[in-house]
Amino acid sequence: MKVGVPKEVKDHEYRVAITPIGVHELVAHGHEVVIETGAGLGSQVTDEEYVAAGARILPTADDVWGTAETVLKVKEPVAEEYHRMREGQTLFTYLHLAADKPLTEELLARKVTGIAYETVQLANGSLPLLYPMSEVAGCLAPQVGAHALLKAQGGRGVLLGGVGGVANAKVVIIGAGVSGQNAANIALGMGADVTLLDTDLDKLRMSFWRYNNQVHGLASSKLAVEQHVREADMVIGAVLIPGAAAPKLVSNELVSQMKPGSVLVDIAVDQGGCFEDTRATTHSDPTYQVHQSTFYCVANMPGAVPTTSTYALTNATLPYVVALANKGWRQALADDAALAKGLNTHDGTLTNVPVGQAVGIDAVDLATVLA
Repeated sequence: MKVGVPKEVKDHEYRVAITPIGVHELVAHGHEVVIETGAGLGSQVTDEEYVAAGARILPTADDVWGTAETVLKVKEPVAEEYHRMREGQTLFTYLHLAADKPLTEELLARKVTGIAYETVQLANGSLPLLYPMSEVAGCLAPQVGAHALLKAQGGRGVLLGGVGGVANAKVVIIGAGVSGQNAANIALGMGADVTLLDTDLDKLRMSFWRYNNQVHGLASSKLAVEQHVREADMVIGAVLIPGAAAPKLVSNELVSQMKPGSVLVDIAVDQGGCFEDTRATTHSDPTYQVHQSTFYCVANMPGAVPTTSTYALTNATLPYVVALANKGWRQALADDAALAKGLNTHDGTLTNVPVGQAVGIDAVDLATVLA
């Protein structure tokens, strides 16, 4: 199979969809890998390293997309890439279609087989290809939030850890999944007073032991969210419903009652965000004001640490990439129920029901497509 890896074009997106190790593995299985020149430079991977692993370097994105039967990416295609997608091509990447109706319509119109990293789901409910980037985003959230809290950035001018005789900053994290747990870990390490809210009591029990009861794990409810958000210096939204739009848990009215200079970081922005006023921002212009609070809603947070992110992502995706290349998408999905749940579009048909509900397009049952 011809596997293509174009350079990412989203604002300040420095990740790349494969490492030389991944190239070597695919070539060893008899596949051809073509990579756009310079695609790995943001992650400290040179063209020469890819060539040494067996890849062929092509000069433009058009060349890569035009050659490849399967395209590997990190982020969803943006408008300038739409014309490169073609009928019958397989696209394996983060898609986040629940928050992107235009891309959904393009994939359907161009009859692309779109397999989304974020909806590949194991039998235990875990999301193996979202997990590593959720870890990274969770670790980053307190760091970028702490920067936004600086007075020079328009924040409250508080130090997360405080100092002797001065209270620590209060960080409230909504969602105790992978990103929320990692955010709690970093915020706690920075010395903050951390509260973790979730409706899943098992996750809260796990956090009790993980953090030696230093994190306040509380059952989430509308009232609990309101009470703790009002008191917070920083709120981190880390709520996820696989494939579906994130629920809006922090209203504009509630933000108006927060401390002046407080900061809200929405990790769930790729799925539409869990704050009412969330809108996707970029690394070039990451924040905006709502009432007297600062929102940080960068839709590709892990792109800020691409060397870590690229290798973490390839570690997770490579077994699935090899299966797709060896077997073709249909047989690979038939053999792996977890990978099958990654299928979002095929031959002009939407195959993910939560996405369909979010964008208002009828979806067919996955089993029907695979049959």
